[in-house]
Amino acid sequence: MKRNPCFAILLIALLFSASCKQSTQEAQPGSPEDHRETVHKPLPAPLAEKDFETVIDGKPVKLYRIRNQGIEAAITNYGGRLLSLRVADRNGNPTDVIAGMADIKTYRESDQRYFGAIIGRVGNRIAKGKFTLNGREYSIPVNNGKNALHGGTKGFQDIVWDAEKKDEHTLVLTYVSPDMEMGFPGTLNVKVTYTLTPDKSIKMEYEATTDKTTVVNLTNHAFFNLNGEGSGTVLDHVVQFNADAYTPVDADLIPTGEIADVKGTPFDFSTPHTIGERIETKSDQLKKGSGYDHNFVLNGTGKNGMNHVGSVTGDKSGIVMEVYTREPGIQFYSGNFMRSKNIFKSGAKDHYRTAFALETQHFPDAPNQPSFPSITLNPGEKYHTVSIYSFSAR
Repeated sequence: MKRNPCFAILLIALLFSASCKQSTQEAQPGSPEDHRETVHKPLPAPLAEKDFETVIDGKPVKLYRIRNQGIEAAITNYGGRLLSLRVADRNGNPTDVIAGMADIKTYRESDQRYFGAIIGRVGNRIAKGKFTLNGREYSIPVNNGKNALHGGTKGFQDIVWDAEKKDEHTLVLTYVSPDMEMGFPGTLNVKVTYTLTPDKSIKMEYEATTDKTTVVNLTNHAFFNLNGEGSGTVLDHVVQFNADAYTPVDADLIPTGEIADVKGTPFDFSTPHTIGERIETKSDQLKKGSGYDHNFVLNGTGKNGMNHVGSVTGDKSGIVMEVYTREPGIQFYSGNFMRSKNIFKSGAKDHYRTAFALETQHFPDAPNQPSFPSITLNPGEKYHTVSIYSFSAR
């Protein structure tokens, strides 16, 4: 029988349309299976200086680049954000392990305000935004339900820092936080130094002094995907922590004050486990955090003169990130509230659990928890802490 050529063309078009529709469907955010099969994407194009040049609060914003042997970083003085960090994977391919945006406008309009930023004055949560110091109660504007998170409604992530590029490896950021900014007492002089070292590490050094007794807990909120930004889920990354305990939280993610043993729980990373291996188990703590969003108590395992937090390994890239700090704790956040609302510099969206954070820190809500290490800083004292994120591949 002779076939109508128009029918054949129509049939081919319908088949092609169905194939395209099937290949472009995405899982809805909110499932741990989201984007598990996404393949490694090509390295994004370098960020453009012009896309970060603007004026905010009367101060110029710029993009800065630093590099050393086998490692490169891009940083903006708007929030002191780490925008990208390129290291080699197991095949020697440069890989950007930082999830971030392509321009300053996207950062400012994002519903996720902390990507890559310096966090202060006090990282993590303060219950009900209140604490007492020397008999006086202070109130911080609440911005996380009933609580203050990461310094209140305008923390250090929204500040334009003064920046000085000391050399090809080092960027120094400074800021003077005035007395009672966000309700915190004392004029706080802050300096944060980013340094790239020859052993493929980024060193973050934090310093501060005050003229009145105050509280300080500085950190960085980089979001990592060690397979490369836009490469899909981090649930198959392998984690090992030198932490024998963690601080359980209540329904508002405020520590209960307990220091709980990790043994026999999904929080035991003393031996390697993937992020996703136990994240959906019936754990009251995982339910409260919608996954991992908890402070781990470091057990004092030392290396290079610092607490050795442990390591995370990208399952596809072979990139290994070792973390060292002078802080007593680490906040492990598994990307539970990422909801595909932001577009990264790679062109990928911030899908559910496609990046994680490891924030070196004193414990959450420390001003209200007398059994926790103190974050009080007095006049005449110097706040000084260092954290290092070191990269290799295997």
